[in-house]
Amino acid sequence: MEDKSMHPGMNPINDSMLSRESWKIFQIMAEFVEGFERMARVRPSVSIFGSARTSSEHPYYKLTIDIARELSDAGFSVVSGGGPGIMEAANKGAFEGKSPSIGLNIQLPHEKAGNPYQDISLSFKHFFSRKVMFVKYASAYVVMPGGFGTLDELAEILTLVQTKKTRRIPIILVHRPFWEGLLDWFASTMVDEKVINKEDLNLIQIIDEPKQIANAIFEHYEKCGFEPSAEEAEVLLDL
Repeated sequence: MEDKSMHPGMNPINDSMLSRESWKIFQIMAEFVEGFERMARVRPSVSIFGSARTSSEHPYYKLTIDIARELSDAGFSVVSGGGPGIMEAANKGAFEGKSPSIGLNIQLPHEKAGNPYQDISLSFKHFFSRKVMFVKYASAYVVMPGGFGTLDELAEILTLVQTKKTRRIPIILVHRPFWEGLLDWFASTMVDEKVINKEDLNLIQIIDEPKQIANAIFEHYEKCGFEPSAEEAEVLLDL
């Protein structure tokens, strides 16, 4: 049988690079182990997402502080990406509250070092291992206005809940004028094209007031409890 790995159209294998790629698995394992050990101790928690480009003078920044402070005082640890903008506001609000402020930091060329409002700070080199930490221990997602990274996190949790690869949690979008066009497109195009079900739209809420956000999360868990059921815990093991 022809060895296609030696096909003239393929690049020759660089043994040094292959060795580096193989050994990266230990770095990835270390990120997961540390993340699991640290994050498992901070439940219940709420992950907050939004733009790294939002200035501290912007209304979104102040609103995020208020939301994070409300959640922190209500007993939720607050998890953000640890960077500037909305992430900083989320950590700052939680830092001023009663519950831990957690930053899942990742080094990016265009962003400064992590913000100073973190009681617990974890550092990641890989987006995929960091994203697991946002989802695995989250009791809710609060999504502020943001760019591609924010949309990535929103699509991630929607996909995982839709496919039942994780348990159902509140997914709350903040600031209706920013998100309404996207949700209208979901309803008018994605549902009409039958690439999602109409019921999938029920996975998302839009809430703009900090107190109402906390209340919506509590209302969700009045029915099922914060701790995962045995069946849900089994699903989370394979997340």
